[in-house]
Amino acid sequence: MGKEHLGMMSFVKFCNVFNAIKSKRVQTLTPSIALYRVCHFGSNTGIDSSDASSFLVEKNAQNTVAIFWDLDNKPPKSFPPYEAAVRLKRAAASFGLVRHMVAYANHHAFRYVPPTVREHRKERKALNQLENKGVIKPPEPYICRVCGRKFYTNDKLVNHFKQIHEQEHTKRLNQIESARGKRRVKLVGKFSMKMEKYKSAARDVLTPKVGYGLGDELKRAGFWVRTVSAKPQAADIALRDRMVEMMDRRLFDCVVLVSDDSDFVEVLKEAKLRCLKTVVVGDSNDGALKRTADAGFSWQEIILGKAKKEAVSVVGRWKDRDVLKRLEWTYNPEVEKKLYYSDDETDVEREDSEIEGFLSGKDDRMQHEDVGAWWELGSDVDATSS
Repeated sequence: MGKEHLGMMSFVKFCNVFNAIKSKRVQTLTPSIALYRVCHFGSNTGIDSSDASSFLVEKNAQNTVAIFWDLDNKPPKSFPPYEAAVRLKRAAASFGLVRHMVAYANHHAFRYVPPTVREHRKERKALNQLENKGVIKPPEPYICRVCGRKFYTNDKLVNHFKQIHEQEHTKRLNQIESARGKRRVKLVGKFSMKMEKYKSAARDVLTPKVGYGLGDELKRAGFWVRTVSAKPQAADIALRDRMVEMMDRRLFDCVVLVSDDSDFVEVLKEAKLRCLKTVVVGDSNDGALKRTADAGFSWQEIILGKAKKEAVSVVGRWKDRDVLKRLEWTYNPEVEKKLYYSDDETDVEREDSEIEGFLSGKDDRMQHEDVGAWWELGSDVDATSS
């Protein structure tokens, strides 16, 4: 009975090994079966390969874009801040969906007044003096954009705006600040239209007390503006830390850096190592930043809209590069083993080696015993017992 039992066990192990080898051959010849088990492109089981590829292209086409603006190095000197910020956002939107817009500068950048703005203020002051003396008259009266009143000198419009509308705006702000809870929410909803109308009119009537309204204009365009200390390189350090932090959190796929400072080269290299797209906006054509980035544009190209047109070819190159990366294949034995072979099959392989040793006559338990046909084992045992 011992030989019969041992022979039956060997036969069962041989069947298991044969089935395991057969399943391995099926997985090796048709790896798409194993791929189908670990990958899916949607809930629809009848999706074909063309639909899957189009799904991947559409998914990669919408990159998340983040704009980082170094105001200390690259302020909008020759363009109005709001217009420059809006056109920059439009150009960045050509590379994907703009989700983050950050600007850093110290106090000096917000106090700075460009030469064009200073010249315009001098001309306006001289014109006001001529209007007050009656030397010249405006072709059309000045109209208050809040209440609609007409004035024939700009100084009278400014005085009217400060004495009435500016004081009313201050009272509204004080009421909102002193309120709490639901009353505060109601006051904000009640005064929102009037406050927005006042801010829109004040931009054209009042002269900013400090600088030329750079921070307020960028905030109006949707930028998150941060003021840093006046220490050297404080804005650069803060902006680099912000970029690295957002890269660690994977908040964007494409970075648009507005600067000519070569200190940001290492950050751009780090972004490229993380497979992020990089774009630089600056006036230095042969700068280190533009040589490192995937694409570079000047302020003139941003304002005139040329960058938006050239972005189409840049995005096309990115798509081609992504497709080539997906088509590349490298053999990794560890990955292939984990993908096609499970732990159970490893146990079967161990049993396979045992069976091979048994069939080759190297099994310790059978090397000193006669190996005969399994149907003869019963008769031998009966003869021995009798």
